[in-house]
Amino acid sequence: MKSAQRTTRRPLALAVAALVGLPLALSACGTSTAASSSEAVTEISVMDYYNNEPDKSFIGDALTKCGTQAGVTIKRETVPGKSLISKVLQQSSSKTLPDVLMLDNPDLQQIAATGALAPLADFKISTDNFAEGVLSAGTYKDKVYGLAPTVNTIALFYNKDILSKAGVTPPTTWDELKAAAAKLTAGDQYGLAFNANPTYEGTWQFLPVMWSNGGDEKKIDTKETEQALQLWTDLVKSGSVSSSALNWTQADVKDQFMAGKAAMMVNGPWQIPALDKQPTLQYGVVKIPVREAGQTSVAPLGGEVWTVPQTGNKARQAKAAEVVACLNSDENQMAMAKVRNTIPSKTTLADKFATENPKLATFTELIKTARARTGELGTEWPAQATKIYTAIQTALTGNASPADALKQAQGQ
Repeated sequence: MKSAQRTTRRPLALAVAALVGLPLALSACGTSTAASSSEAVTEISVMDYYNNEPDKSFIGDALTKCGTQAGVTIKRETVPGKSLISKVLQQSSSKTLPDVLMLDNPDLQQIAATGALAPLADFKISTDNFAEGVLSAGTYKDKVYGLAPTVNTIALFYNKDILSKAGVTPPTTWDELKAAAAKLTAGDQYGLAFNANPTYEGTWQFLPVMWSNGGDEKKIDTKETEQALQLWTDLVKSGSVSSSALNWTQADVKDQFMAGKAAMMVNGPWQIPALDKQPTLQYGVVKIPVREAGQTSVAPLGGEVWTVPQTGNKARQAKAAEVVACLNSDENQMAMAKVRNTIPSKTTLADKFATENPKLATFTELIKTARARTGELGTEWPAQATKIYTAIQTALTGNASPADALKQAQGQ
């Protein structure tokens, strides 16, 4: 999950330039072996929610390049993110689905469950070398229906100047995080900022401490998740995190960090373009601390997957599959990731990408162990995500202890 509304990224000129030189050999984009048809396909339709610049133009250019490689013209429709799923469901019922469909990865389960999507194996699209979490995000009932060219997650940003002045090093454990946040809290400056609002964003930002400590979304009233919620509660109760976190979005958290009102923040790489516009702000990025040294930092996987809907037209589906395969080529993954401040989905590209893009190195490392939110629960994830952010709100407002808040929410 990225931020609901991404901030402006690097200039569009850079995005276009990144694509101009891309080698789009047929071997990179793949070919479809779906059922052949005598129909000559010259145009295919695509729908996505990249309706803001520079993503709108950059993704559009990538689609055009891949369409040219497949020998078709792209007829593209962009819709607001909040409208996409309802539109897809309407189109599914009226049998007017586009040939290529982009979905936010947690939504794939819901759409695949309706039978609206074709398994990518039907078109011999390779899933080799994709990170385990990426494949999990695109999988429904053991079949891969969508692939994400790039993905994202969250980590801990810190203000280098503020930490250096206070003699604080970036924390790696919860105890270090609490001590650092307390020492960095003074006046109108908080040690840490995160988002704990009553939406899926609030759940998303809590998942790293919950998952890294062994908590499980299937049953949240456990000791492991209680310990994670106790950490969040302690940070707010002690004053190291503002109680406004109960209402902040990830964009608000970024604003606090940029204004020097938070020495550290939990956030994602989509905020980097905004941070880089403030040249006096020197920041670093590390993994979100774990409870005990030696635990693996597990972060949630964000990003969008590209799918081939069941339109009933095999020839058009074959061309759509070529476009999806092309979007996921090594060359396109690297170009998209660099310009969009996201991470290539293939583990074989990770080291090269991290070396060339050091500000994204921590996120690149995290993707190797990142988990899909729907990996365990599938279509039941939204209901459980609601329980998690409900428990967070209950505990952080002091209406119940973390243990009781989780027990109440689990029983809903």
